[in-house]
Amino acid sequence: MRPRTLRTALAALTASLAAAGCLTAAAPATAQERPPRNACSPAVSLTGFTDTLDKTTYDGTYVGNLSALASSARRGSLADLSALSALSDRSELFRLDPRTLQPRGVVTLADENGAALDSEGLVADRDGTYLVSSETEPSVRRYSRTGELLGRLPVPDDLRTAPAGRARPNGSFEGLTLLPGGRTLLASMEYPLDGDPADLVRVQTWQRTRHGDFRPGAQYTYRTDPGLGVSEITATPDGRLLVLERGFTSGVGNTVRLQLADRPGRAPALRKRLLADLADCPSPGATAEQPQPNPLLDNFEGMTVTGRSGGRLEVLVVSDDNQNAVQTTRFLRLRVRA
Repeated sequence: MRPRTLRTALAALTASLAAAGCLTAAAPATAQERPPRNACSPAVSLTGFTDTLDKTTYDGTYVGNLSALASSARRGSLADLSALSALSDRSELFRLDPRTLQPRGVVTLADENGAALDSEGLVADRDGTYLVSSETEPSVRRYSRTGELLGRLPVPDDLRTAPAGRARPNGSFEGLTLLPGGRTLLASMEYPLDGDPADLVRVQTWQRTRHGDFRPGAQYTYRTDPGLGVSEITATPDGRLLVLERGFTSGVGNTVRLQLADRPGRAPALRKRLLADLADCPSPGATAEQPQPNPLLDNFEGMTVTGRSGGRLEVLVVSDDNQNAVQTTRFLRLRVRA
């Protein structure tokens, strides 16, 4: 081949390769990389919401003030949809239909003296009993399915509400979850202890003994986003933690962010990454009775994993309406790639 012809051929080949490179770079993302339908973020999508229980009653009991959700464990991994429960911070424990979310039963809980709890966290244990956290003292108590008080877990002194300890009133055990396998229980503080940095909250663990009770274990730290507290924590099937961070600004509304934290291990600090700011979710038909960055938002406090679909977790979230006319009892169904 003559030199000029060779140069021409080489130039054509180079242009062809460059064009191919451009086409490769500009190729559309795969289905897995595309944002999910009704996306709040690449990792989280909204599959539905309902206000069906807002300002309703069941068997003479107000259905609201809901601060926690729990599903019974199946084979130590995902949830048993036949056993969905919701807990109000006024000591009412509701059993809900997992599909319609309508109440099927209710029992009233009480402390050792018959007084109501400020109940904020809920775990359905493998034996059918419930573990319930209250931020009054704070405490974690065990109850039977019918609401009978069965016992109480020991709590480290520094986590007690001041002046007995360093926890602020109405700022202690807000979240409660059991890691897969059922051996490790975790309770998350809502706000920092007196003397701790403004963005640092404690996560206390208990280890189940061979007799079935729990003894205090390691304590971890978790850093919140500025101005937010931890309103709920729930374990994923692989032992990592979904964390709801929440805040409220008068005249602006709620901030609610879903974070994914490490499985508790040897490191004393739990690292996290943002899965979604719920203000970025779609809001198909949602309304708000007070200013909100997104009308879908409210005072979200309860969360549980209810299953798995297409490699993603099905997560149910509920808001605490505080029996307030401008707040709503609202359930969100999220699909989360964790």
